[in-house]
Amino acid sequence: MTPVEIGMASVAAIVVLVYIGLYIPIALGVVSFVSIWLMRDNFDLSMALLKVAVSDSVMEYTFATVPLFTFMGLIVSKAGLGADIYQVMNSGFRKVKGGIGMATVGANAVFAAVTGSSIASASVFSKVSVPQMLSYDYNPRFAVGVVAGSSVLGMIIPPSAMLIIYSFVAEQSVGDMFLAGIVPGILLAVAYVIAIWAMGRFAPAYVGGRKSDDLEWMSPGEIAAKTLPTAGLIAVVLGGIYTGWLTPVEAGAAGALLGLVIAVARGSMTLKGFWEALLETGHITAAILFLITAASIYSRMLGLAGLPNQLGDYLEQSQLGYFWVMVFYVLLMIFLGTILDTTSIILIVVPLFLPLIEPMGLSLVWFGIVTVVGAEIGLLTPPLGISCFVIKATLNDDRITLRDVFVGAFPFAVVMLIVLILLIRFPSLSTAILN
Repeated sequence: MTPVEIGMASVAAIVVLVYIGLYIPIALGVVSFVSIWLMRDNFDLSMALLKVAVSDSVMEYTFATVPLFTFMGLIVSKAGLGADIYQVMNSGFRKVKGGIGMATVGANAVFAAVTGSSIASASVFSKVSVPQMLSYDYNPRFAVGVVAGSSVLGMIIPPSAMLIIYSFVAEQSVGDMFLAGIVPGILLAVAYVIAIWAMGRFAPAYVGGRKSDDLEWMSPGEIAAKTLPTAGLIAVVLGGIYTGWLTPVEAGAAGALLGLVIAVARGSMTLKGFWEALLETGHITAAILFLITAASIYSRMLGLAGLPNQLGDYLEQSQLGYFWVMVFYVLLMIFLGTILDTTSIILIVVPLFLPLIEPMGLSLVWFGIVTVVGAEIGLLTPPLGISCFVIKATLNDDRITLRDVFVGAFPFAVVMLIVLILLIRFPSLSTAILN
């Protein structure tokens, strides 16, 4: 077999192994290691590249953002800030048709800015938002669909674990990726709110619900008490990065410390909870480090196989311009999203397409935003819509089936696709803050 054939076979093997349940880093690492060995018939070369991949991952200073932002997100989740923001948003939207859904989107957007995890968002708001919507006679499919759709905001609004992983794979600045995610994240949240308004206006039977007149306006003091801690965290983390006062690593450290202070001050942090947060941070950090190391040797294997160059030559011979390359890329992302999780998609696809995007003079930061949004659509699509599975498991309500969650999430997946098209058509939406 030629190196190109081995490279193509390895990509197919990785997709199959991940789909049948093999741990992603093991699939990437083992297949890449064996592929390099077969291509060069040199076991020592494979070992040398593996050592380089490990050392490059461990020695990267910016990798320190991973445990710091992970710890901050866990602490904030335990402090109950998500429920506080939801109560404030719910008070503001109480008179609007579908207002509780809009409040869920708004609260998820703010919560995402201090956690960076769509899974955490799905878990928190399944417990907080869905029961309340059901108590006001909202359609169960609409209720779970809103939570599923808005939970993906955690992966695009910084600090986002997916943006961090992409920054390592594409060798881009974590700070630039965080700043680039702000406008697209807000745009997606606004699009969700508009979609909910349109559903309430043109399909009221699907939304359901009744007026929530028993919900009272919050006083300015109550609003301040519930929003200032979160606003302070966002100001420290994103404000510090945007002004240049803090590097992403320093912003993560400052945010983690402030989150811990808030949790202790609110009496929601015990020694046991603190220890659990530390342990979970270690587990998540180790998993991400393993992912990045495996992705590093995978990209080196692709380079040795010459697969990206072959793909570029094929597209050039086919005379496919920017438009068709992006159409192909988006369709590939959506297809893979039905069978793989977001992390797998980024680690498998990005190294293949980066050599094609760079010669076009396109921003790799913008490409990262497009990649994450495109891959996130997969969180809402069967059979592997992770957010949908989390919501079903968290609710533990026999009245709501997994099919209900997927059907409810479908309109929000369509909205995501529309926003993705806008981001591709107008790259400045992603890079405006950086200029």
